Amino acid sequence: MSGADLSFIRWFSDIALAHRPLVGGKGANLGELTRAGVQTPPGFVVTTEAFEHHLAACDADGSIRASISAARADDLETLGRLSESAWRRIEQAGLPQALAAQIQTAWERLCGGEISCPLAVRSSATGEDSIEASFAGLQQTYLWICGWQAVEQALRSCWASLYSVEAVSYRRHRGMSEERMAMGVVIQRMVNARASGVMFTRSPTTGDRSVIAIEGSWGLGSCVVSGEVTPDKFVVSKVTGEVLHRTVSHKSMRHVPDLPRGGVRSEAVPEQAQGAPCVSDAEIAELVRIAKHLERHYDCPQDIEWAVEDAEEARPRIYLLQSRPETIWARREKAPAATPSTNAFDHVIAALSGRRP
Repeated sequence: MSGADLSFIRWFSDIALAHRPLVGGKGANLGELTRAGVQTPPGFVVTTEAFEHHLAACDADGSIRASISAARADDLETLGRLSESAWRRIEQAGLPQALAAQIQTAWERLCGGEISCPLAVRSSATGEDSIEASFAGLQQTYLWICGWQAVEQALRSCWASLYSVEAVSYRRHRGMSEERMAMGVVIQRMVNARASGVMFTRSPTTGDRSVIAIEGSWGLGSCVVSGEVTPDKFVVSKVTGEVLHRTVSHKSMRHVPDLPRGGVRSEAVPEQAQGAPCVSDAEIAELVRIAKHLERHYDCPQDIEWAVEDAEEARPRIYLLQSRPETIWARREKAPAATPSTNAFDHVIAALSGRRP
């Protein structure tokens, strides 16, 4: 099958959870969010077929998957060498012409003629963002990427990150088939967030399903994820909508876009805002409404990423960046006799110490 016979792009409005094998976990969830009627930043997914097409071009004999499949899960030296080689080959190879043309056309449509529009380029592996397996942190995400050349480079780096040593070690220890692993890549408009954070449709500390827990801070969510700031925390009753617990932290810094260089940078929060809540009570109420809607839509507790962007109109816009099944309490409720480690680094440490995780 030639590249011209393949469709390498799927817009969010055209995909749902059932399309995970084609667009990966993150892409499928963004499509499902769009179908659920919540506001997400517009974008598309470069499909797993595109990944396979690129992989076939730079690894015609299939040696990357075959060599990793043949390596022992506890042979860290070999896995490290194979991982480095696979990453380099995938990242450095140029895109096949038909593939590049489709992606560039979609990029131009997404940017609407604004060539320097800032985008997020996010890995979307076929096994991630599910209860059964979590690849959080094992693949790449690039934020505030501007221009076609930068987008293309970020795309290849996302594909290559499927073969990071942590990701490879994680899969080998869980007995996952290399032949079934592929990478979709999400490309979507950035949100210039006034505030952002996460929320859970059950308490992450107690498992209580009658509450929604919201955490947030000023600026981009990367500041909260990296642990550089202690977020504001709100616990809200699903039944009454009452804020049961409210903790407003001192937030002296925030992450903001670094457009000249791409990515994000840190800056000081204005003094008058450092001790103020990052979201209003009206925004909390809207976040709760959205969270309840998504829990009903997915029929299970959710772990949700959100952002608030000040708009020209009086009412701020709330965007949902991701929603995935809550995993901590879901795993506990399954109560397995023995729970395997889900962190790739645990396997590495265990192998070095001569014990099994």
